[in-house]
Amino acid sequence: MPCTTILAGKKATHDGSTMIARTEDWRFHAKQLVVMHPDKQPRTYKTVASHLTLQLPDDPMAYTAARNVDPADGFWGAHGINEANVGMTATETITTNPRVQAADPMVVYKKASKRGEKDVPGGIGEEDLLLLVLPYIRSARDGVKRLGALLEQYGTYERNGIAFNDENEVWWFETIGGHHWMAKRVPDDCVVIMPNQLGIDSFDLADALGERKDHMCSADLKSFIEDNYLDLNTDGNLNPRWVFGSHTDRDHQFNTPRAWAMARALCPTTVKWLGEDALYTPESDDIPWAWVPEKKITPEDFKYILSTYMQGSPWDAYAKNGDPRYRTIACPNTNVTAICQIRGYMPDALKAIEWIAFGVTLLDAMAPLYAHVSKMPDYMSKVENTPSTENFCWASRILGAAAEPHFDVTGTRIERYQDAVCGKGRQLILEADKQMLKSGVFNRMEATNQKIADMTKKETGDALADVLIDAYAGMKIKYNRGKY
Repeated sequence: MPCTTILAGKKATHDGSTMIARTEDWRFHAKQLVVMHPDKQPRTYKTVASHLTLQLPDDPMAYTAARNVDPADGFWGAHGINEANVGMTATETITTNPRVQAADPMVVYKKASKRGEKDVPGGIGEEDLLLLVLPYIRSARDGVKRLGALLEQYGTYERNGIAFNDENEVWWFETIGGHHWMAKRVPDDCVVIMPNQLGIDSFDLADALGERKDHMCSADLKSFIEDNYLDLNTDGNLNPRWVFGSHTDRDHQFNTPRAWAMARALCPTTVKWLGEDALYTPESDDIPWAWVPEKKITPEDFKYILSTYMQGSPWDAYAKNGDPRYRTIACPNTNVTAICQIRGYMPDALKAIEWIAFGVTLLDAMAPLYAHVSKMPDYMSKVENTPSTENFCWASRILGAAAEPHFDVTGTRIERYQDAVCGKGRQLILEADKQMLKSGVFNRMEATNQKIADMTKKETGDALADVLIDAYAGMKIKYNRGKY
């Protein structure tokens, strides 16, 4: 699944919040943003892809999820924030290499081939992870520990990266083979960039197997590396990319260009990105995992970075003479994009803001919503598989499909639409924050979300109307009577 992730520590953001964000890029799926209450959380859970049955704890918390509308493929929660103000995004599909795959094979579902034999369940995967982890954790560290324990017990059939954040910490978790894993805390002053490639580029095994201050991993990871001759590093330091990751020609078309684009947006002037003497190119294998940005980062910056198409470079996907050889971050198969923002400076009831967008990031708008509510507005949550402009998911997709073929004309209108939804949404959140902080009564979150949804629906409808006019004007089937 070709997703893109970006993470920020609390000293890297404009307001001291932590932020984790990801685009869910997959085949076409309708998504709905919902609140999962404890009575709706299963106690016995069976995976769809791997036919594995698990018993879950009896004390889940409420949490949000951007789940699939059609349950045929499973839950696919994508991202969410729980009532303890812990965010999670799951997952970023990552890479590994044949040496790891041989040493610790994936745990795949095996259907019985003969009468009398039994099916062999597989492990857990992206379909399941949010539901299995987020309702039961009270910190980002708890998320790493619970997910690590589940992987060691059940294994996985795929390679994934998962992010967790609370008001103080952000952690990035990467699976290694079928049962092994590692996780690293994002430095407070850094922004982490993640395309679909194993990303952690330095790791302190002594810390991970000892104090666990900034690193955690499987208990046997050291011996796993040694016993299987996985370490390719020559300087005595552990760079997991060389141990567990991949460096293929396909990576240089599909993955590293997105890392290059994100890092370039974070540090546009302190690093030379173009020309013969560029420090990094779109095909560099050594683009750092964590960056100290040139300025403090905002949710709007996250949205912009996740909407990039290599603009301002020779590989601009929309330039007339561009060379679109590289996979851009903005792509047509994005289902949903979210930022889980935890504002440590606010009371518990107001800490969590979930920014939500549906469809192609370049062409959609992102709306902020309070996470601690009993339900999400119908415009975000009441979605069916049939297209309709009555919900944000489908309206965003329809708008994007109409705008993209005429992007040279519609691009300005789309920018205005995006600014309007973000700016007016921010204004409504700020006003509600002030009113609730002044009164000490935190009872305006749901009503404010509804106002934001109503505003977003109107702005989306207005943008669609304008874009359709431009799209019709750009149709090829024209006849000018004056010419004949």
